[in-house]
Amino acid sequence: MKKHNFSPGPAILPAEVMEQAAQACVEFNNSGLSILEISHRSALFTPVLAEAEELVREMTGLGDEYGVIFLSGGASTQFFMAPMNLIDPEDTALYVDTGAWSSKAIKEAKAFGKVEVLASSKADNYNYIPKDYSVSNHAKYLHITSNNTIFGTQQHWWPQTSLPIVADMSSDMFSRPLDWDRFGLIYAGAQKNLGPAGVTLVIVRKDLLGTVQRHLPSMLDYRLHIENESTYNTPPVFPIYVMMLTLRWIKANGGLNAMEAHNRKKAALLYNEIDRNPLFAGTVKHEEDRSLMNVTFVGASEEVDSLFLKAAKEAGCVDIKGHRSVGGFRASIYNAMSEESIQVLVDVMQDFARKHG
Repeated sequence: MKKHNFSPGPAILPAEVMEQAAQACVEFNNSGLSILEISHRSALFTPVLAEAEELVREMTGLGDEYGVIFLSGGASTQFFMAPMNLIDPEDTALYVDTGAWSSKAIKEAKAFGKVEVLASSKADNYNYIPKDYSVSNHAKYLHITSNNTIFGTQQHWWPQTSLPIVADMSSDMFSRPLDWDRFGLIYAGAQKNLGPAGVTLVIVRKDLLGTVQRHLPSMLDYRLHIENESTYNTPPVFPIYVMMLTLRWIKANGGLNAMEAHNRKKAALLYNEIDRNPLFAGTVKHEEDRSLMNVTFVGASEEVDSLFLKAAKEAGCVDIKGHRSVGGFRASIYNAMSEESIQVLVDVMQDFARKHG
């Protein structure tokens, strides 16, 4: 039976990417060597890094005023690395609190400067994206988490501000086109839309760097990673290679405009079923805040939840159990998820309603 992988991350990857990556583990580019054993500074791997950066720049349209680097440590490292590089103790950073990951970013930033939480949906269990706030220019940057995997909300608008926007885009990076030059710094763990766990993509405007007075440990200084083209130390070679293959796949399949159209169509199919099916209900308060990446919903009772989880598993729909903070179900439907897999889940929901409604 085919498995339909609704995991929130590490998540589904395009089948052709996995096939190419698997072959590279045996032999990479007819070299007689595996991608797992080649040097990060070798003539074999240098073109991989170059192509990965080129594809990022092509998709964003960003020029040399931005650095594009591939780091390890996940988005959780960026929670402190960003403020460490951008603010001094007397400086202020603004944060919008929309979920577990933004709250962790806020906690880490407080170690490096003053943090003001402009708005938060915590009191309502993060079931909406705050909108009624204004952005003061007294701060150094505004931090936003673009998509919230646990709570199923997504930023579909961006505040008007002259401040650099720092964005954690780990779970929706390259799922849609954006005005990329509105951002001062973007970071994204790969394990949702970009590749396997182990590499984090960072895009940073160079003029924001080198302004803090504190000593920066070498491994936490964006400038050194930019100067050394992501090879200041040994980078995660294999995850970078798989990210490059995934970026190729995105480009070959129509780029970011096509990804957005595909993702909207898939999300609409699932949300329409949730809204019409009497045994299920969405957890996001406002429809305009619903995520195109992580669809969260609950059953009409604990018994419904238990029975439906079993029915979905029997149909090959795996990892749809919701996070404990929300309960119910979470279907993560990233770029590589097919419409056919969404239809399988919808069919299970409809059949379940006929039997138990």
